Amino acid sequence: MTQVGTAPADTGTKLAVDRTRLAYERTMMAWVRTATSLISFGFTIHKFFEYRVQQGAIPPDRILGPAEFGGIMIATGLAALIIASIDHRRSINELRAAYGPMPRSAAAAIGVLITALGGLALLGVLFRL
Repeated sequence: MTQVGTAPADTGTKLAVDRTRLAYERTMMAWVRTATSLISFGFTIHKFFEYRVQQGAIPPDRILGPAEFGGIMIATGLAALIIASIDHRRSINELRAAYGPMPRSAAAAIGVLITALGGLALLGVLFRL
């Protein structure tokens, strides 16, 4: 039964809302991929150049060493992912407010996982683990 004064959404509207929600999911997954790349490249650069410094191939007294550069890349990836997550949540909440319940976001769940792994990578770089 529908409430008085509210017409049920027609099929075209339901499909349009689904397409919009899926577009938000794809955008979030693109941000997750970008953040994952930044985090993994940052950690890899840190480890590679740390190894090169230990070999003596690179002088250790640089202004921006491997740990700092890797940490900056990891922090940039984490910041991008956090900002994208906030925007994704806001967008989905607007859809929920206007069109009712929506399924849980798988992209947001993966974003949380990557944020946790990125946080561990940043701690590893900062504390030289």
